[in-house]
Amino acid sequence: MNREEGGDRFLLCRIGSCIGGLAVRDVRETMRPLPIEPLSGAPPFVLGLAIVRGFPTPVIDAGRLLGSSAASPTRFISLKLEERAAVLAVDAVLDIRVLPKGILTETPPLLRDADQRLVSVIGALDAELLVVLEAARLVPDSLWSSIKLEKAPA
Repeated sequence: MNREEGGDRFLLCRIGSCIGGLAVRDVRETMRPLPIEPLSGAPPFVLGLAIVRGFPTPVIDAGRLLGSSAASPTRFISLKLEERAAVLAVDAVLDIRVLPKGILTETPPLLRDADQRLVSVIGALDAELLVVLEAARLVPDSLWSSIKLEKAPA
């Protein structure tokens, strides 16, 4: 399926037992985890700062944000936030796929099950980050299975 058929491109990533989808337009790049300098007084989902392309960048643990137990993320996703950046730490980056608009209206927002106090903290700290995360989606198991089957070689 291509964009002309009414879909949007999403970067699919694993966050604990969930599959998340971030709009490609909001993604700057993916990378291996970088060293993180902890920040005192930061919310529990902020791991600290990493130097990304020469700039101190906040690192958000997607698993902690969604209430999963702390893991060791294996990938960073650098997000575009107007002229700033933030990094989302995830367990794995899986693929870029076009997801049909009809399915997008049926998929739950990534932050649906997140602690609303944490969502409020994100909004207070960085409204643009909140906009990007609210546009992200959880990919239901049924959709993920069909995406994997679609990609499997014949």
